[in-house]
Amino acid sequence: MNPLLSMNHVFTLDGAWCFFADPRALYYLGQHRRTYVGWLNSAGDVWIGYYDHLLAAYDSFLIRSALQQDDHANPSLYIDESGHITIFYSAHNGSTMYYRTTSLPEDLSSFGAERQLPANTDGHYGYTYPNPIYLSEENQLYLFWRGGNFKPNFSVCSDLEHGEWSSVRTLIMDSGQRPYIRYASNGKDTIHFSCTDGHPNIEPNNSIYYARYREGAIYRADGSLITQTVDLPLELSEIDVVFDGKEAKRNAWIWDVTEDEQGHPVIAYVVFESLEDHRYYYSRWNGVRWLTNEITTAGRWFPQTPDGVVETEPYYSGGIILDHSDPSVVYLSREVQGTFEIERWSTIDLGVTWVSESITTSSTCHQIRPYLTRGNHDGQAILFWMSGDYTHYTNYRTSIRYRLVQRS
Repeated sequence: MNPLLSMNHVFTLDGAWCFFADPRALYYLGQHRRTYVGWLNSAGDVWIGYYDHLLAAYDSFLIRSALQQDDHANPSLYIDESGHITIFYSAHNGSTMYYRTTSLPEDLSSFGAERQLPANTDGHYGYTYPNPIYLSEENQLYLFWRGGNFKPNFSVCSDLEHGEWSSVRTLIMDSGQRPYIRYASNGKDTIHFSCTDGHPNIEPNNSIYYARYREGAIYRADGSLITQTVDLPLELSEIDVVFDGKEAKRNAWIWDVTEDEQGHPVIAYVVFESLEDHRYYYSRWNGVRWLTNEITTAGRWFPQTPDGVVETEPYYSGGIILDHSDPSVVYLSREVQGTFEIERWSTIDLGVTWVSESITTSSTCHQIRPYLTRGNHDGQAILFWMSGDYTHYTNYRTSIRYRLVQRS
């Protein structure tokens, strides 16, 4: 284990992730006071590690070798009430969704045998982007992923130890090729989700949508009922349009969603004025309507396009994440004099005005895809981000860095 010595630290010299499989990092207070984080390295190996807040030290463990050299294959985490840790992972459009659970609470050396999700939807697109969400009032674990039909799907588990999963359901079935979707929960009875029509490379005017699940039904932000879950899948025309890409004649891509103290949804996303002019946007439900504001310019795409090559991922912004404990705060990566830097932005008026402070400055390489730990942090969270060279989602040489974030 390694002690921490400076303000910004290196957690691993070789690590990366995409931004649609979450939680990437979770805090848990039990016998230890630790933050657990998962990642994929440049060889496609799946790893998990922890930072111990009392000892100011960290350690890491290999979960699976050579899953896939593709950052879409990053793992996601779930920790149950007793401290047993489960890690979910699949290759990009992989044939199998894997998961492993520790036999001992808070002990990464005790991961059990690799297990497989028993079912998927029909289609040849496999599994991608696991998102586990536990609802305590239902005593059930929901696992969402992009399935064989290229749509958001889910299964519900009432007994993870014995692998008792429900049949697979499709959440959204629409004309768009593949909705990109982000999830959040209060951990009790509600799951928020915000999505797009599809990929901005394919959809000419990608919009941002929102709905939430609660007690067996799907609702809009104003609380009006859309449908019962027994009648899924949804169509996008049924749910809230938060940002109308057709009306704005712009393309957008979702980055994060959470809820505020009143349970109202808050959404962070990117609107593309052009391929080289990305803008970070913030939409917040105030109890009556959606309030939408631009936070700041983001620059262009961050992948380092080889000379003479047309960039294949021009919609890869530096990244933005909400503080799920205080969604008036976001952490983002934006282009500053040709290099992407991490910044903290905050608002006191629901997104109308913003102030910022730098997390990284004068970097010699890009600082991208920030992620803030989820869970009750007891006054201290960890901000993680990627740092290094990134040409393509199959060709990256990045470290994962972090900074402790104090909360009042």
